Amino acid sequence: MFSIHRKLLGLTAAGAMMAAGLGTAEAQETIKVGILHSLSGTMAISETTLKDVMLMLIEEQNARGGLLGRQLEAVVVDPASDWPLFAEKARELISVAGVDVVFGCWTSVSRKSVLPVFEELNSILFYPVQYEGEESQRNVFYTGAAPNQQAIPAVDYLMAEGIERWVLAGTDYVYPRTTNKILEAYLLDHGVAPEDIMINYTPFGHSDWQTIVSEIVAFGSTGKPTAVVSTINGDANVPFYKELANAGVDAADIPVIAFSVGEEELAGLDTAPLVGHLAAWNYFQSVDTPENEAFIETWHEFIGNAERVTNDPMEAHYIGFNMWVQAVEKAGTTDPDAVIDALVGVSVPNLTGGYSTMMPNHHITKPVLIGEIQDDGQFEVVWETPGLVVGDEWSDFLPESAPLIADWRPPMLCGNFNTVTGTCGGASTP
Repeated sequence: MFSIHRKLLGLTAAGAMMAAGLGTAEAQETIKVGILHSLSGTMAISETTLKDVMLMLIEEQNARGGLLGRQLEAVVVDPASDWPLFAEKARELISVAGVDVVFGCWTSVSRKSVLPVFEELNSILFYPVQYEGEESQRNVFYTGAAPNQQAIPAVDYLMAEGIERWVLAGTDYVYPRTTNKILEAYLLDHGVAPEDIMINYTPFGHSDWQTIVSEIVAFGSTGKPTAVVSTINGDANVPFYKELANAGVDAADIPVIAFSVGEEELAGLDTAPLVGHLAAWNYFQSVDTPENEAFIETWHEFIGNAERVTNDPMEAHYIGFNMWVQAVEKAGTTDPDAVIDALVGVSVPNLTGGYSTMMPNHHITKPVLIGEIQDDGQFEVVWETPGLVVGDEWSDFLPESAPLIADWRPPMLCGNFNTVTGTCGGASTP
């Protein structure tokens, strides 16, 4: 009865409705945006802020009139740092809630968990965090850094600073292991002796760092300049840095350069003993641009707390969300196939003063910044690339990956095209 009444109303009063700006019943349906970030568990320290910034971006877009004449509606779920639950929640967002796009995941194991779901259901995921590369999937848009946009430049920077011994310390899952495999190959190619490379992995949430820090100190006591390249993720960073301070390790002795520690993680630490340690990202809150100043001001107003920091994955969501909006407007629809095609080539402002572009491999162009921890928990940029770097989905430093490229434009439409054999591997990963 309700649907018949609504149909009759639409037929008899369409002119009045349009004049009032109400549109048809179809036009009044919201465009649903899925948010798939851990709000509990070991990764909540990093991911909760990403949920918050997505809510801010959606609110801003609605204030501008929405998208395609419709308002956006956030659909938030909590996969609770439980990797299989990410796939279940992704399916729930797409099949039950009917979202048109999903912004989410942090760890690579959570991303790997959801890949089959997005492929099967033909939906779109924007992934905002640095990762290990070795992947290009048609339904995923990677707005975080590939290794050549973070890990490799970080090692190059430390080499130029005279580092000769290397501790590759990471959490025990796919991102640190694959990144360190790439870095080990890179270091060996650059003349580093195998005995000058120490690799260590710890579980998520690891808290007892005394023995490992002692081993790092011993490894760095040979007289050769030593650094730690950290792919430690989540709340394990808090006791790790505390134990470094307890052991009297400062940046003058053994600098740590981190790939997963930003302003949000430092907010929970006494940063005084950490001054001088480093992080490699593509954005820092301290970047002095009008775009960043406006973003920070909006963030503080939205969150109601002038002490809340911004960080790199937040900027990645800012870029990805604006790319999605532009692609939907370009396609004139939220249909996944049309939006996927429209996204390649889209350029939007980043917060460091340039424009980031979505490339045919579904990775974006980004600057690379090295920041030094200050006693206020912010980073002073000590080095940056002269321009933007194109994300390389397949590493040039792994023999099995070096011949591969990804291009999701017709006629190639392949995530792992082998330039030697001239064939597509038939899947997004080999």
